[in-house]
Order: sequence, then structure tokens, then C-alpha cells
Amino acid sequence: MRINSVYECNILPLSKIHNRAGNITIVEGEKSVPFDVKRIYYLYDMPSGETRGGHGHKALYQLIVATSGSFDVQLDDGVNKRIVRLNRPDYGLLIVPGIWRELFEFSSGSVCLVLASTKYDEDDYIRDYSEFQLYKNKL
Repeated sequence: MRINSVYECNILPLSKIHNRAGNITIVEGEKSVPFDVKRIYYLYDMPSGETRGGHGHKALYQLIVATSGSFDVQLDDGVNKRIVRLNRPDYGLLIVPGIWRELFEFSSGSVCLVLASTKYDEDDYIRDYSEFQLYKNKL
């Protein structure tokens, strides 16, 4: 299995069509993002100071978009850490497998949209950071 790093998690520009009636951004699986979208969910109404995420995935790819407001995403590959600020609905953060992620600093009214490469699978989650480090060291 390949060891992924935080430097493989990139900001992807998404299409933005603008006219006087407003903007539209279209995301298509295997076209706009490098995976087939199997699940979509969104986070909203986060209380001030709340942190979300706090886990890693073994196989899941995700595209995270701030559809409204802004928030930070800390990426951690077990060696390197990187913080990415999301604040535009026409850009998404691609997160590859094997990355620990934490979302924080949500602005008031922010909405976090997540497109995932697989349906929910509890066995794909690593929810304890020390287990995540052991997992990364085995790769």
C-alpha cells in the first residue's frame, strides 16, 4: 500500500459559471474530482469553538468545500502537518487516504460540504490518533 502525505492533499478549482442571476458551481464525479462520488453530507450550525473530524481513513477520498463561510482543515500524515483555510464555494480540498483531519475555526453560518468516494464504512475509520500512527508506521 502507498503511503500518502499531506502534500498530496490539494486545493482543486471547481467550475464557476457566473451571470447576473448568480453563480453556479458544478461538481461531477470522475471529472471535477478524481473519484466517483458515492456519498454526500454537510456540516452546519457548528457552535463557536467546535472541532469536527478528528479521524483518518484507510481508503476513503474526500473533497471538502466551504459552501458558505469559512473554516480551517488541519491535515496530518503522521509526520507532517498542514493547515488549509477554506472560504470559497468554487474551490475544494481533496483529501487522500491515510490522512488525519480536523476541522475547526468555523465562521458563523458556515456550511461544510463533503463528497466521499465510498458509502459509510465504519471499518475504514481510524478514530484514535495513536492507532493512526501505528497504522501509518505499518505502511
